[in-house]
Amino acid sequence: MLKQFFITCSGSDTDILEQCSKGEQNKYAGIGATVFFTAVMAFIAASYALYTVFDNVFTAIVFGFIWGLLIFNLDRYIVSTIKKTGNFTDELIQASPRIILAIIIAIVISKPLELKIFEKEINQVLLEQKNALTLANKNQISEQFTPSIEALQNEIAGLQNDIDTKEAEVNALYDTYIAEAEGTAGTKLLGKGPVYKEKRDKHDALLTELQQLKIENKAKITAIETQIALLKGDYETQVASSQPIINNFDGLMARVNALGELPWLPSFFIFLLFLAIETSPIIAKLLAPKSAYDYKLEDQETAVKTNVLQNKNQREALLKADHAINDRIYNDIESEDELYTYKRKKTRELMQLQADAFFKHQKNAF
Repeated sequence: MLKQFFITCSGSDTDILEQCSKGEQNKYAGIGATVFFTAVMAFIAASYALYTVFDNVFTAIVFGFIWGLLIFNLDRYIVSTIKKTGNFTDELIQASPRIILAIIIAIVISKPLELKIFEKEINQVLLEQKNALTLANKNQISEQFTPSIEALQNEIAGLQNDIDTKEAEVNALYDTYIAEAEGTAGTKLLGKGPVYKEKRDKHDALLTELQQLKIENKAKITAIETQIALLKGDYETQVASSQPIINNFDGLMARVNALGELPWLPSFFIFLLFLAIETSPIIAKLLAPKSAYDYKLEDQETAVKTNVLQNKNQREALLKADHAINDRIYNDIESEDELYTYKRKKTRELMQLQADAFFKHQKNAF
């Protein structure tokens, strides 16, 4: 039962194989088994690749199964259409397009399995890429907010500088009127005279201005700090909202690119393995001598071809003979007076009917 199934997978003619030896049947069963298990590997590879895309097991299995059937049909077609002619050069030319197609299929099958085999290494590469993307994302977002924040901070520094300047002036006036009271500067008269009172009044007026300036600038600074806090909050919000996109940077294309960052030799050997599996039935057919199955298949096909050519030649000969007979018949009756008289009579009647019909039509027009 299993042997018959594998023979069917090989695409060979089961009726002809039944007339061949057991060894011949086993050879085609082995070719069919290779075709079948290649399709199974294609199903597994496609299911994994599609799972990384859709993140749904059922969808991945369904589409993976369809892909496996497609690969199975292609492999079966490739193997079954290679005919043994006895001339290796002709067979190689015949198999060349099929070998190219087999190479393409091997690449398509091997790549998803490479992603699974080197999954841990790929995850490490993706982690490094995600970290780099996170830093770059933060820098890009900060470029949107940094100029505004720095401008507001410079505005706060300007307001604070106004306070410090005013405060320095108040302190200088304080030192002036104290020195006047102590007699160490100004009039150098000890005591609180008119000059002292003038300087004290000037200091008190500037102190009042300083206190008012502090109140006003503090309110402005508080408002600006609120704006800075809002901008920083917006920055954090944008970073947090864009981070899931970076965290999900592990799709099929990202993994294929990450695989390209790894050493190429292990991936190349895996590809060679699948290439050997995919091309083994073709190579086996090319290297194997012409067997009983090939002779029987050739005999069956040439018999059909011969029958078709015979029927075609017979139809062409029949048509040629029919043309010749018709030419002779028309040549013989061309000179008969009886046929001429009869046709002349019918032609006259036809022309009379046409004339009557024309006259009737013209009469009705008036």
